Amino acid sequence: MEIWEGKVQQNQALTWLRLIIMNRAFSRKKDKTWMHTPEALSKHYIPYNAKFLGSTEVEQPKGTEVVRDAVRKLKFARHIKKSEGQKTPKVELQISIYGVKILEPKTKEVQHNCQLHRISFCADDKTDKRIFTFICKDSESNKHLCYVFDSEKCAEEITLTIGQAFDLAYRKFLESGGKDVETRKQIAGLQKRIQELETENTELRNKVQDLENQLRITQISTSPAASVMPKSPSTDIFDMVPFSPITPQPSTPTRNGTQPPPVPSRSTEIKRDLFGAEPFDPFNCGAGDFPPDIQSKLDEMQEGFKMGLTLEGTVFCLDPLDSRC
Repeated sequence: MEIWEGKVQQNQALTWLRLIIMNRAFSRKKDKTWMHTPEALSKHYIPYNAKFLGSTEVEQPKGTEVVRDAVRKLKFARHIKKSEGQKTPKVELQISIYGVKILEPKTKEVQHNCQLHRISFCADDKTDKRIFTFICKDSESNKHLCYVFDSEKCAEEITLTIGQAFDLAYRKFLESGGKDVETRKQIAGLQKRIQELETENTELRNKVQDLENQLRITQISTSPAASVMPKSPSTDIFDMVPFSPITPQPSTPTRNGTQPPPVPSRSTEIKRDLFGAEPFDPFNCGAGDFPPDIQSKLDEMQEGFKMGLTLEGTVFCLDPLDSRC
């Protein structure tokens, strides 16, 4: 516990010392009133648009020569990329008493979040009025990185705004006794951890979705052909199967489980006329159907036809009618 408290006190002292140094540097540089209200930097932020030349590692946390070498290096790298057809990316800077955020202008995605207590040096280039830089200690690698920007009209104004943010942060640091800075550091660490967990959660969700898609494809490809249900025959508008004389109709059992009686064949059906009456056939009539005198006449005619009776030169043959008699 004593070691931990000692480290906390040491971190507070370093943060306090860094704020004092930056505040005195900006106080010596410009002895005039600030450009923005304290509420704008403490409760909100001041936005600026600029071109981002990039960042590079430096050996020292401060120094004009250190910044000058970094600017020269990044300008040369940007010149090579410009010759290859790449444009200098535009960014949005959000300056407050908590730090400097570098965002993509359209999507507002945070590319870099430089906390104010980690910024150790800030200056604008006197030889090139468009260039301004600041050095920030990276929270992960603990390396000092120099960030270089190009702003045609606001380079000096952005530098003064960062200086005003340091002045307000220093005053707030004195009022809270250093507790507020440590709280902000803890909050910043928690926010970073939350962002990492959200990114990990998104990656895991995508992996689960890919596995579900692969499993679905595997099940479809390995399913047996017999599992496919046979298609029912096409039906007409009355939802009935069309009649086909070639295809026999399947027999369906009744509700009590017995088979229905067979349908008589069409050859055994009795033909009837338009009015439902059976047609007259004298050769199939029984003997009791007519009076005796008429029946004898019919018998004589039938015998005559059998013997080859002709009428007006036409021969009537009743051989096909023998089966009826």
